[in-house]
Amino acid sequence: MSKRSRGRRRRAKPRSRSRAGILYAVVGVTAVAVLTAVLLNQSAPAGTAVSSSDGLSPSVQPSGGSGGTASPKPSATATEPARKPTAKATKAASVAGTDALRDAVSRAAGATSVAVTDLTTGRTLDYGGDGHGFACASIAKLDVLATLLLEDQDKGTELTAAEQALATKMIEHSDNAAADSLYTTLGKAPGMDAANKRFGMTSTHSGEGILWGVTTTTAADQVTLLRQVFTSSSLLSAASRTYIQGLLSQVESDQRWGVSAAATSDDYELKNGWLPRSTTGLWVVNSTGRVDRDGHQLLISVLSDGNPTMDQGIDLIESVAKAAAEALLPG
Repeated sequence: MSKRSRGRRRRAKPRSRSRAGILYAVVGVTAVAVLTAVLLNQSAPAGTAVSSSDGLSPSVQPSGGSGGTASPKPSATATEPARKPTAKATKAASVAGTDALRDAVSRAAGATSVAVTDLTTGRTLDYGGDGHGFACASIAKLDVLATLLLEDQDKGTELTAAEQALATKMIEHSDNAAADSLYTTLGKAPGMDAANKRFGMTSTHSGEGILWGVTTTTAADQVTLLRQVFTSSSLLSAASRTYIQGLLSQVESDQRWGVSAAATSDDYELKNGWLPRSTTGLWVVNSTGRVDRDGHQLLISVLSDGNPTMDQGIDLIESVAKAAAEALLPG
């Protein structure tokens, strides 16, 4: 459902013939190179993200209800960064990519935010939604399962056969009753908040009572959770990570929309969430997961609310996911 955004044409620079003009040209090229490095996170260390609420301005900062209305492949983590493109090529990629992302986000009827980490190069992007807490809807089910597995690891136990059956229903079919049961088992909000603190999710607050779906979060926090599921730098054991990945790879066919729009192959795992808010009638639509894009392993989360319809929300997050992936990857 996503629509391809069009990048704007670059404006040609006039040649400078005088000595003063040459000096200005040198200074200008240097400034472009520095700005380009910041925009694509070339010079920033791992663990930083390009973020802005007004369209990827060059600032580098630290990264930091109910569910849906519907009733194992470990990812590769590259340690060798990709060869840095030339300043001219990077400039072209960044202009087209950031324009496409601005265009995609500008179509949001409400609020939207996206965070992406490229496990192949270490580049990160965190865009939009500054200070805004998004309701999770059914993407909270991934957090429920990760918390449950962490608690079992702490106790030296494993999921029972009954819990495994519930986990399958919860992730693959987005079953709300299964999530209710497992959320109760892990201790509801206190249990999940304790696990999220250990995971490093500093802006996620679990829903009270049985309302796991109104857990509030940020796109950056959801990528932090994805790191727990898809990288070895995790509190979760390899067996737990593989188990979660297997379920995420087998979500039912009518729920495979979302961040999969950024993939260039069928190699992806995801969990989606959708929820009409009773007070406004507007829709929360979210998607989070891992995708392969031209050989790059991307962890990507897109959150949105204030959508007039579910279909409009899906269209929005798919276009934002694709545009963000294009903005992050080198040309």
